Amino acid sequence: MAAQALYRKWRPRTFDEVVGQEHVIRTLRNALTSGRVHHAYLFAGPRGTGKTTTARLLAKAVNCLAPEAQRPCNECAICQAINEGRLLDLIEIDAASNTGVDDMRELREKVGFRPNEARYKVYVIDEVHMLSNAAFNALLKTLEEPPPHAIFVLATTESHKIPATVLSRCQRFDFRRIPVSQIVDRLVWMTEQEHIEANREALALVARQATGSMRDAESLLDQLASFEAGGITADEVRAALGTGANEAVMQVGEALAAGDVAQGLSVINIAIDEGADPRQFARQIVEHLRALLLLKLKSGVVLAHVPEDVRPQLEAQAADFSLQALVGAVRLFNQAAAESKGGWQPQLPLEMAFIEAAQPTEAGNPTPDRPSPPPRSSPSPPKRHSSASHAKSSSTSTRSASPVASQTPSVVNELEPAHDDREPVDGSLTPETLRGRWPDFLNALRPRNLPLEALMRSCEPLAVEGDAVILGFTHDFHRSRVEEDQNRQDVEDVLAELIGQRYRVRCVLAQQRAGGSPPTRTEAQAAPLSVDSAMVDDPVVRAAIDDLGAVVR
Repeated sequence: MAAQALYRKWRPRTFDEVVGQEHVIRTLRNALTSGRVHHAYLFAGPRGTGKTTTARLLAKAVNCLAPEAQRPCNECAICQAINEGRLLDLIEIDAASNTGVDDMRELREKVGFRPNEARYKVYVIDEVHMLSNAAFNALLKTLEEPPPHAIFVLATTESHKIPATVLSRCQRFDFRRIPVSQIVDRLVWMTEQEHIEANREALALVARQATGSMRDAESLLDQLASFEAGGITADEVRAALGTGANEAVMQVGEALAAGDVAQGLSVINIAIDEGADPRQFARQIVEHLRALLLLKLKSGVVLAHVPEDVRPQLEAQAADFSLQALVGAVRLFNQAAAESKGGWQPQLPLEMAFIEAAQPTEAGNPTPDRPSPPPRSSPSPPKRHSSASHAKSSSTSTRSASPVASQTPSVVNELEPAHDDREPVDGSLTPETLRGRWPDFLNALRPRNLPLEALMRSCEPLAVEGDAVILGFTHDFHRSRVEEDQNRQDVEDVLAELIGQRYRVRCVLAQQRAGGSPPTRTEAQAAPLSVDSAMVDDPVVRAAIDDLGAVVR
């Protein structure tokens, strides 16, 4: 006979054994002793937090034959029948496989019959959000006018999918994720009952991996009990679950604080090569950075997973970061944790997150150890000249400038470095100068609008006509996206911050001349785009050619 799973074997049989849901248990107990048991309950919360277990305990308590203060007693015939799963008056329905209206109509027909041996018929409908709209409507009538001998317990992990008409007829209890410390205490008790050798550090790793789910923690403990007959240690937990060592996570934080990209990438790759799961490793980094963020803010939040002997080291590391840098790093690595599911380079999202988080030019990443550019004055608004003043300046410019220079509209001065805070003087902006500053423009645009920055990599400045910068795109899709109002506004705003004066942006289709000089606006709009050239110039296609040896046919 197969061994019984630990989460089934040690399922709580009394209210006192339920872990982490004191607010629910207290309310239900008071309702039982005061005789205020409701006809419909909604238990909502993450998986493995005790919803179905509490529903069964409620079914035992309302039908138990012992005095009220001792319910459930687990000794009477009713309690034993429920514990053994043979009480006909406890009906558990899986809504995921009984989603139709016919199932709810059948329930309505049977609910009117009185219980066989208990006081109440208790219907536990698990994953109730999976019911169809018609099934909810069929159930609603029963919830509105239930027979006096029926109690409904609806359990769900997605309460937002339940119609408001059903919610309004239920008493709602929200089950919370269970704290790590309480999961560890329960696991310690369970290992004692099962005579399993395990140290508390190993069980803490199991509890953190379970992310607040007691059932997941018990399942992991069951798995690890078979992994090593001699006992469970922290190293064995890391080896079995693919979790990176705490030292590696600490080293990633140190490299990030110092802006040492080479060291950070080396630590990440060593951890992955030694068997760490990329997704779990990313979660550990996020957890570590979150701890640094909470310490930086002096929030007073208790970090249950952080040992006291490690806390001073974390506080010292948190001091090496700016608040903005930590916020940006947490966001980047959290995204990497969601992306690291597979692929031919599973550690790539981690590497890219580290590189972006360590760059001082990226938003939210400069640390106190690396000097950031001094603040620049806000860009001055475009100057509006009257016709008379414009004519006067044009006359002066014609007398003092060469004939070639006089043909270029005088809009802004020659571009200054990004860190210069001087107000620009009248001069000329050329496409060549703007192309030289294009990497700075992309870096400034990325934190503001990341998808837009990717689109702007497929274009280049072609010309400057008056107060307009002409941008040439190789793909009409990219051009049309950038021309959307919000995107164009973002481009103009970042451009104004970069060069000190405001320009309008005009997007056209363009193709580079054979001689290397950019076409005029008219030529750019008229020139047909070569399909092969467009494909090769696409960033995704170019990456496939360079990295994978792809060939365009």
